[in-house]
Amino acid sequence: MRKIPFCKMHGLGNCYIYINQFEVVLKEGELSSLAKSMADLHFGIGSDGMILIGPSQRADIRMRIFNADGSEGKNCGNGLRCVARYVYDHGIVQQRNMTIETGGGMMKATLHVHGDAVEGITVNLGKAHLKKKEIPMLGDPESYTIAEPFIFQVNGVPYTLPVTTVSLGSAHAVFIVDDVKAIPMSIWGPILERHPAFPDRVNVEFIQIIKPNEILFRVWERGSGITMACGTGATASVIAGILNDKVAKYEPVTVHLEGGDLQIEWTREDELLMTGPAEYICTGDFLI
Repeated sequence: MRKIPFCKMHGLGNCYIYINQFEVVLKEGELSSLAKSMADLHFGIGSDGMILIGPSQRADIRMRIFNADGSEGKNCGNGLRCVARYVYDHGIVQQRNMTIETGGGMMKATLHVHGDAVEGITVNLGKAHLKKKEIPMLGDPESYTIAEPFIFQVNGVPYTLPVTTVSLGSAHAVFIVDDVKAIPMSIWGPILERHPAFPDRVNVEFIQIIKPNEILFRVWERGSGITMACGTGATASVIAGILNDKVAKYEPVTVHLEGGDLQIEWTREDELLMTGPAEYICTGDFLI
């Protein structure tokens, strides 16, 4: 029997199990099954997945994301904030501005520290990718998907909703609706995640525009299902709102997630900033 030290953290309720690979050696072939075991609510720890924190040859730190179903993700906004706080608090990275290597590219994080307390983290997610080939999504690879009619079926009944797609290293399909609470997320989410139009699957967001700088948000995360928050999804939703001329550009937008609020800003340099908290839940040893 092996003991694997872990730390459980959350960003607005989006919780992952974090493993410090500076201290723990894991085999590549066991990562998927380990993520599934840890994420299991009844026989494991319970989480939206597992995130590995390790060395990088290109950045200050590297993170790898494994969803609750064992699949590997490319990026995670809430995970980025938690990783930034973890490596700062544990002295792995000592500066407050750092770079983080992800499967979706290089990201930058800035910690807002008052005294000894980290009061929030801003992550610079870089620029949005909008071409179908960058999602990826079937169709003209060079075209954008903005309010494009999207057809899907639920129990043989066809539905058509306008969709806007965005990639921030992770793929997002954003649907703007009149009432997010009326969406049967547990039914529609898995159907849309695995729709044939998205060969690598997709994160699914439903958003309701309250006013140009305020959005209500619900998410079905690829590989994890319904979660309380998704940082890249919240950012993608603001981008979708801007592209549909419903959300203000170049000013902070508050996104109300089920776990709390994020501040998202599309800057005049076309960079995307996400600001929010990162909190510890517990530490321990996982037995395998």
